[in-house]
Amino acid sequence: MKTKPFRSYVVATVLVSLGIGIGFLAQPLFSGDSVMDQTRKFSDVLSMAVKNYVEDVDTQKLTEAAIKGMLDELDPHSVYITAKDMQKVEEDFRGSFDGIGVEFDIVNDTVTVVSPIIGGPSEALGILAGDKIVKINDTTAIKLTRETVPKRLRGPKGTVVKLHIKRSGEKDLLVFDVTRDKIPMNSVDASFMIDGTDVGYITANRFSATTHDELMRAVENLRSQGMKKLMLDLRYNPGGYLDQAFKIADEIVPAGKKLVYTKGRRPEFDEDFWSTEGGALENIPLIVLINGGSASASEIVSGAVQDLDRGLVVGETSFGKGLVQRQYPLGDGSAFRLTISRYYTPSGRLIQRPYEDKAKYYGGEGREEGEEGDNINHDADDSTNKRPKYKTAGGRTVFGGGGITPDYIVKQDTIGFLARNLRAKNLFWETADNIMRLRGKDIRAQYGQDIAKFLRDLTITQADVEIMQTLAKGKSVEWKDNEFTQDAEYIKLIVKAYIGRSVFNNNGYTAVMLAKDKQVKKALTLFPEAARIAKLK
Repeated sequence: MKTKPFRSYVVATVLVSLGIGIGFLAQPLFSGDSVMDQTRKFSDVLSMAVKNYVEDVDTQKLTEAAIKGMLDELDPHSVYITAKDMQKVEEDFRGSFDGIGVEFDIVNDTVTVVSPIIGGPSEALGILAGDKIVKINDTTAIKLTRETVPKRLRGPKGTVVKLHIKRSGEKDLLVFDVTRDKIPMNSVDASFMIDGTDVGYITANRFSATTHDELMRAVENLRSQGMKKLMLDLRYNPGGYLDQAFKIADEIVPAGKKLVYTKGRRPEFDEDFWSTEGGALENIPLIVLINGGSASASEIVSGAVQDLDRGLVVGETSFGKGLVQRQYPLGDGSAFRLTISRYYTPSGRLIQRPYEDKAKYYGGEGREEGEEGDNINHDADDSTNKRPKYKTAGGRTVFGGGGITPDYIVKQDTIGFLARNLRAKNLFWETADNIMRLRGKDIRAQYGQDIAKFLRDLTITQADVEIMQTLAKGKSVEWKDNEFTQDAEYIKLIVKAYIGRSVFNNNGYTAVMLAKDKQVKKALTLFPEAARIAKLK
């Protein structure tokens, strides 16, 4: 594992994501009379509106609208962030906040613990998934909104919040005095050995300030369990910090290879990032999973793996974002994000899709889906025959301008109307919650120390399905037996996955879902090819 800083004076402040990152001070990028002329024009209009408009004018609202409109004339990722939104933005990418450490949902007007956060004070005290928080500091918590709950539960580190909890199987309320602490916001959602294999599986939901460290801890743990191959799941990962993508790619790729480089209008934004010695994952067969939700930093990692023939990329074509943003703070606590450069994969590819029509851009236009199957030579990448061609280190053709198209294209199954409705109404989770209320104590006693046994033996019964039917009726979801039969396997699987989350946290949920995951199943067969492409012995 590499620990030395990587050009931290630049890359630690650069983000490449669909979300928002931490702001910092920077010098103005413009000069000249034309800017001052346009500034005066805006000031004149605003002053005249304040003075003469028929009603009182909210100057902050007008100014923010003007900033949003101005940035909207640029690319889709140059955006304005209000002061109100900045706290959430900073938490997401800093990787921690002060609180009690639970993920929650509102079920029938009651705050329900979805999962205690590993390493947080609630987990340490024994608060469990499925617990109902009925009072917070002796005040009722019933009918609180999702927006209000965090305000009641979060607070400065070291302060205490009293929770009155209703737990299934317990006659009386349980009372916990929870001392707030620094709560990790893990970007590595799950990591475990895939049952019956020597393949370690790691999935990351974003590239936050702690992602490299989290991933390397997961790698160390999996190696102690016998990991010989790695599946890195970056599906639905929208990106994040450039330096984290670089550090992770550096662990994977042998020394002396260009991993990514950036080019901007101003030369100070041009950077080359090279792999260094001592990567912990340089000699392990590797497969990276991507899909249309994989963007920016995810595309940097998967692009480096593909261009350098370091492993295989499997799944569906990525989002196609090749722009780098820098964030600038404003005096009132708001900030704006400005695209300062483009990034290029090792072969020289710019994978950014056209964005003149922003609605079509966010709808995925320009992504080459390709036919399902072997795409090692990337014959499925360019139906238009207009995209620029590049070569991987091993001489394979790859294309720019439309995201990262996998080496093996595997499309996920679709689900029917009933399953979509159940999901939209959160009934999978509510059904699992009801099952845990009825027999959660027995499930924990039987499977709580043995996830392999849980995966193998726990079944969703007809009685469990009838619970879901009752809940569906209560939410006006029309239940048709033929539609249930069509997706019965998926519906039962996802209910089991939520039960697995209650017992084993995110590892339980993810391990259950992988059992029927087409992309994972195909990827497991491709490790010999991944080793061949990488020329591993």
